[in-house]
Amino acid sequence: MGRKRKGRDVSGWLLVDKPAGMTSTAVVNKVRWCFDAKKAGHAGTLDPDATGLLPVALGEATKTIAYLGDALKAYEFRMRLGVSTTTDDAEGEVIEERDLRPIDAEIEAALSAFVGDIQQVPPQFSAVKVDGERAYDIARGGGEMELAARDLYVDELSLIGRVDADHVDLRFVCGSGGYVRSIARDLGEVLGCLGHVLWLKRVWVGPFDMEEAVALDRVEALAKTAEIDALLEPVGLALDGLPEMRATEAGAVRLRNGNPGQVLPGDVDYGDLAWASLDGVPVAVGRFRSGELHPERVFNL
Repeated sequence: MGRKRKGRDVSGWLLVDKPAGMTSTAVVNKVRWCFDAKKAGHAGTLDPDATGLLPVALGEATKTIAYLGDALKAYEFRMRLGVSTTTDDAEGEVIEERDLRPIDAEIEAALSAFVGDIQQVPPQFSAVKVDGERAYDIARGGGEMELAARDLYVDELSLIGRVDADHVDLRFVCGSGGYVRSIARDLGEVLGCLGHVLWLKRVWVGPFDMEEAVALDRVEALAKTAEIDALLEPVGLALDGLPEMRATEAGAVRLRNGNPGQVLPGDVDYGDLAWASLDGVPVAVGRFRSGELHPERVFNL
């Protein structure tokens, strides 16, 4: 028999303004400790030096992480022109320097090639697995890899502004699996000047926005207190991209037991993925068939 996990049955989303210098896993562990929560996870890893929005799921909210997989994510980043590095960011060693500096119009003209359905090669220093080993472990050991290009949907890549001759700020909105460092690397190659990411900040993920994010210092200041739960967003917020259906009282009971349950008519077609609620509280996510929702995830709220 496995050991029972200690902690509270607390559920919800905490939108963290991740500081630089911490891994996403370290942030999740800190949040879990502050809330004394049994379960915790996150939606979308940020590099240690990246900042911005890291949605952390507690308790039953961890069951909704899978439904954010296709959600768009938005980043703002500063690109250093004229220098390429081993890591495609400021932490790496300089590989090459060039004097060429494109004007703004040349940069804007090049951006369209990176919008839509594109192919992107991950950075050498990334979590991609190569023969069962992480690429960054191979790269740190001095190895070089031929990483395969991956499909990526890019909704937007735009120039925010020119800081000076060597630096530009850009906005990048993409689907799952996008690397900002690869965008800076590839854009620098296309422009002929080379480039890497100086800093990056994630500003929104699907329904979650940076404006609602909480500084980690504030979370730590409220650790293990009664006031800390007021920082949480509802579990159902992550289901914003799915249609909502109202469960009947009897249907909610059946759904919570893992059985198909009756839902009220809504704008959902047969076989569609949807979520059922009762009095605004999520009950289950599943497929709609003949007046019932057939659950694949059930919430104990």
